[in-house]
Amino acid sequence: MNQIKAILVDDERRARNVLSNLLARCCPEINILAECSTVLDAVEEINRSHPDVVFLDVQMPNYAGYEIVKFFDTIDFEIIFVTAYDKYAIKAFELSAIDYLIKPISRSRLAEAVEKLSEKISEKHKLADYSVLLNSMQEKEFKQIVIPELGNRRVLELNSIVAIEADGAYSRVYLKDDQVITVSKTLKYFESVLPEDTDFFRSHRAWLINLKHLQLFNKTMGTVVLAENVIAKVSRNNVSKFQKIIS
Repeated sequence: MNQIKAILVDDERRARNVLSNLLARCCPEINILAECSTVLDAVEEINRSHPDVVFLDVQMPNYAGYEIVKFFDTIDFEIIFVTAYDKYAIKAFELSAIDYLIKPISRSRLAEAVEKLSEKISEKHKLADYSVLLNSMQEKEFKQIVIPELGNRRVLELNSIVAIEADGAYSRVYLKDDQVITVSKTLKYFESVLPEDTDFFRSHRAWLINLKHLQLFNKTMGTVVLAENVIAKVSRNNVSKFQKIIS
């Protein structure tokens, strides 16, 4: 079993002890190199020991956990954030394609996070994921989404997405400037991670549309015309709800 080098970062000693004990019991592949109580201590330790992963508490004194990205030009380690339940923060993690744990940490969820970590550990990751998270948390506004695809990360502006069409286990994402990309994520995935207060509307089982790009609605045909001449469907069951929203 390959060992995964880890650093635990939390300003509360008890929280560090709990996580350390959980990892020892259910994730023997994790080798804890050090424990830190501040972000600045963590930055120093990361530069010294080069861990594979940092378990990082979000609510920290002086610097919030997610601000750690400010101290690195390149993120060559994984981060699993640990947070008390915060609906906004969790949505930011999901949009940024970044893993997180909610306190109190369950053994099953921890094991799941470590399993995903093991699969990703050999991949080369970029700073983009964490930059999107940092912007969302600091500006308190969701503007971008990170889409994992084939070991890479694609960062999209939410406003640039005209519509998303289901295509089996994949989705076609229609963008402004007549761009269309196919990603290995289902429509259900996008519907679950996109914030509720955006302009995206599930008009049909096969379509998720951005109302900002709506140009024409044909009730008889059950279709809408969006920017870039994208034609999407509106199911009969959704017509009333759709009309109410656009009115």
